[in-house]
Amino acid sequence: MRASGICDRPRSYFLAYKVTAKGLSSHSYTMSPPSIFTLLILINSLVSTSSASYVFNKPQIQITTTPSSFQTRIMDQWGAGGGKFAKIPKDSQHPFENRTFGAAKRSEIRGTAAFGSGYPYGVTNQTTLSGRPFPFGVWPLYWGHNHMGADEYGPQLDAVRPGGFVAQVPLRTTTEHFEVADDEVYYAIGDRESLLLLMISYVTWCHVTPAWPSRFEPTSENSTVKLENVIQYFRASSFALATSVYNNTFASISNSVESSPLPQYVQFSAFRHCIENVTINALAIANDPDKMGPLETFILVMGIGGWGICLISLSLLVTLIEKLIEVRPTIQRKIWGRYRHRAQIRRDRETEMRYERYP
Repeated sequence: MRASGICDRPRSYFLAYKVTAKGLSSHSYTMSPPSIFTLLILINSLVSTSSASYVFNKPQIQITTTPSSFQTRIMDQWGAGGGKFAKIPKDSQHPFENRTFGAAKRSEIRGTAAFGSGYPYGVTNQTTLSGRPFPFGVWPLYWGHNHMGADEYGPQLDAVRPGGFVAQVPLRTTTEHFEVADDEVYYAIGDRESLLLLMISYVTWCHVTPAWPSRFEPTSENSTVKLENVIQYFRASSFALATSVYNNTFASISNSVESSPLPQYVQFSAFRHCIENVTINALAIANDPDKMGPLETFILVMGIGGWGICLISLSLLVTLIEKLIEVRPTIQRKIWGRYRHRAQIRRDRETEMRYERYP
């Protein structure tokens, strides 16, 4: 027969039972609150777990502005951007030293079909991109022939470009998910790392057929993407979407605010709209270095004095649990006593009523 209450009791009481010659006998057992050292170990393990889950595999691109320091800014995929301006150090030997970068918000990421669009600040001359800041953390694309003064951002600097060399990747889908024309193929153009990160989002949300990026060579005769093929610039003209079925006759005109109309099936394409929306929301941009994540906020609060509050709260919680364990046998006895009392009343009542059943 099962010993009553053993399986219902906490582990501390269960271990206090022992087998004797007369059967099972129980011994009272009192839990002592854990030491401060034990609580610190517990909190440390929780913080370590939180830290691991917070930074694990987070899509990020580093913006390195000096080879003599590990201080860098980060470009976050799906990040909100914003924050304070920063400057590339004067003594960094960087090709763009003393140039301002960062602080742009994601809501400002979209440009137009005109090269040089999408700058939220720093535009003093609409006809050239030379000398402009990098609001989202990375400098603009280049098309060769010093178009709009962009040769200073050419392939000779791909080794230091945030995200790596400029590349392109085809974006295709199937009629199983979208109604697309046979020649409806788009191309994303940007730094290699941004393309690799975005491809995952394109595949997930827009059912894009997975593809690997290849080097962008705009001056090559065999280039699949030309200046006039771009339908939309993003991130201060450092990223673009294009299609070979589009020919913008105004593309080569500096400071042009006009653009040729899109083919009708491209204009109303649900697939194109999906790609653009994912690009707007997921393209990596410079983050706010002063904006803290959950782990940093927790550490800051604890550093201001929260450790004491946390330890006191945990100590009170342990004490409460201890008291509940102590009074549980008393509560169980009272409940069991009431149950037996009611059962006895029911049996007595049934005995008194027998004469009515058997006259």
